Amino acid sequence: MIGSAIGEAVLQTFAFSVNCAFAQITPDSTLPNNSRVTTQDNIRIIQGGTQAGSNLFHSFQEFSVPTNSGAYFNNAIDIQNIISRVTGKSVSNIDGLIGTNGTANLFLINPNGIIFGANASLNIGGSFVASTANALQFGNIGFFSATDKNIPSPLLTINPSTLLFNQINQSAAIQNNSVAFAGTDPAGFNAFGLRVPDGKSLLLVGGNVSIDAGELNAFGGRVELGGLAEPGTIALSVDGDNLSLKFPENVARTSVSLINEAAIYVEGTGGGNIAVNARNLEILGGSLLSGGIGQGLGTSETIGGDIAILNHL
Repeated sequence: MIGSAIGEAVLQTFAFSVNCAFAQITPDSTLPNNSRVTTQDNIRIIQGGTQAGSNLFHSFQEFSVPTNSGAYFNNAIDIQNIISRVTGKSVSNIDGLIGTNGTANLFLINPNGIIFGANASLNIGGSFVASTANALQFGNIGFFSATDKNIPSPLLTINPSTLLFNQINQSAAIQNNSVAFAGTDPAGFNAFGLRVPDGKSLLLVGGNVSIDAGELNAFGGRVELGGLAEPGTIALSVDGDNLSLKFPENVARTSVSLINEAAIYVEGTGGGNIAVNARNLEILGGSLLSGGIGQGLGTSETIGGDIAILNHL
């Protein structure tokens, strides 16, 4: 058995055919306490890792989740941030389900690129950040790098503060094609694509960021997209599980595209923000950004969030 830490609902979520390919998740040996991966049917259970306060660090040679398979981070409930890096040379192809325990935020850092397939989905309790940055900075204390493969300091107990792009790889894009069923939104309509819990944040930070027929959902929360085309840093604000970015004004940004009826939804009972940071933005083929107050929700005093298109360089 996987263990009592994984609830019955999560096990049911992962109840795929045992005949499918296993998730391609290979830990490296770069941490003081290395990540460990075990298999139950077509589920890869990720344990171990190196803890610093409420941060849990994982390091992988490769991290991909094929169709009809799952990857589950079996973290302790007191973990606030699960921070995962890919130190190998392969793109992360995610076409299955990624899950976590509790309300932890999940960071996936792969400088080689990240692709979410049509069947990709999330079952996490906090916010989600996927980035092709080289490293995460933690104030003035230190960093966790996918390219330098450094050992994280035990002092990295604070929230990550900066995404470092110090070795730009023009192919290191992020693409989302997910249209997997994602439950119902606060108004009771079916939702599809990648979804974080209501009120949380979903950030995709490239390289170029493209959404091709896929959908992103953070009802009453925040979706933010963008990337850098040359070396630079992006400030990351972490307020619990509410995350946001601040892009440098003097560094060239990349392109963001939504095509083939791609969609971003943040409407809810209030709040809900979308921010797009790009040099070039395309919204084509019936694609949309949708915010505001959901149908039948809120009151006359309810205030919706903002949709901000931040174009620079």
